[in-house]
Amino acid sequence: MAGNGSLIHVAQGTDGTIRVAAGSPVLTHGDVDAVGPDFARSVLDVAGAVLVWPVLGEPGPPVAEVHDVQRAQQWLWAVYGEPTAAAVHACAAGQGEVSPVPAQLGALADAAARLGFAHWAARWWPTSYTDGIAVLEPDVLGLEAAALTHWCQQLFDDFGDQPDDCVPELIEEHRAGLGPLIQWWLSAPQPADTGRHLENVLRLIDDAADTAGLDGPSLRELRSALERGLVRTPVDAGALFARRDGYALAAGDAPVSGGRVVARGSGTNDWRRYPPGFVDAAEDAVSWTARALGARRRIEVEVVAHVAAPVAGAPLVAEVRVNGGPPSHVPLARRDDVWTGRADLDLSVYLDLPTTTPPPVEVGVLLPGFDPGAGPPGRADRDAVRALARRRLAAAARPVTSDDAYHTVSAPLLAETIAATATSEDY
Repeated sequence: MAGNGSLIHVAQGTDGTIRVAAGSPVLTHGDVDAVGPDFARSVLDVAGAVLVWPVLGEPGPPVAEVHDVQRAQQWLWAVYGEPTAAAVHACAAGQGEVSPVPAQLGALADAAARLGFAHWAARWWPTSYTDGIAVLEPDVLGLEAAALTHWCQQLFDDFGDQPDDCVPELIEEHRAGLGPLIQWWLSAPQPADTGRHLENVLRLIDDAADTAGLDGPSLRELRSALERGLVRTPVDAGALFARRDGYALAAGDAPVSGGRVVARGSGTNDWRRYPPGFVDAAEDAVSWTARALGARRRIEVEVVAHVAAPVAGAPLVAEVRVNGGPPSHVPLARRDDVWTGRADLDLSVYLDLPTTTPPPVEVGVLLPGFDPGAGPPGRADRDAVRALARRRLAAAARPVTSDDAYHTVSAPLLAETIAATATSEDY
């Protein structure tokens, strides 16, 4: 398994939390930023702990922040190996930092990393029409996350404080994807390993639904299909999952040109400031134009929309700062494939500037109430995430030659396999 041969360091912090990490022990206890910004790490809430993996770089053992050792003992040995479980127990018993122990990663470690990545992809996958990164079909992604969660039940317990232990909710939310998944599997697609991957996911969903007492036409269809087996009917997977929502006009006035252009430029597209599915992930998705209309100054903002962006009811705004002044919020409305908005600027920000000098303008996009606040620039990290998505889509277009490969984090998810066949017209 990936990461075997690593040394695991176990130490207790001043708050009593025990940190489990591979590699150098010099990282500050509790410093999850050492694993990267939030959009560059995957996270799982598990029994008695939080597990964190870097999405960028080589796969390896997760960093664990253990806050309840007794609950965590049910999975520590299966993820890191018996020596690590014993070291955590010794640390909790008051021995402080214990000697590094060898990692002995099992199948649960790989499955947990894969589940963490599925949750990451649902939140951070950099879908972009302009960058050519296809959208991941949300129902397919959600159903595979449900299957992986069921497979990883050893990570969870019945305390109810683990939001990632949500198999029934995931199945219910993404039932619409079951029919197309069943049709895809029944078609016996080539290469055959994709069919095995599909069957594994569907059987896990069936077992999870049965365990949770779920029922309904799509789940009964699933049980029937699994009982009768393949019928080998040719089908185009891309057509099964083709998006049909398209774009629609949103309420709000269309931008009105006119006036003298004072300045124009690109804004900052900080993925952390809005929920998934709102804005195209391209770095230049946010653009603005400042105009002079007599004594007035107006800012016009355009933001490329995500293909799944809501048409109405989403109070997305542009945050505008002029000449380092206080932020102004410009409401945005979705019109076709862009969010647009405009507002007059406060004339006072120009008083100390020569009239021929355009003021510095900073523009970002956010959702009030969701926005954690502007973070560090992050451009290099966002570029690295885009590169990762492109590599994974390229790999998903190639057949996987081993059943075991589907249990590793580097192997494609079903949603990635579908996205790899997409064209620009599909998203």
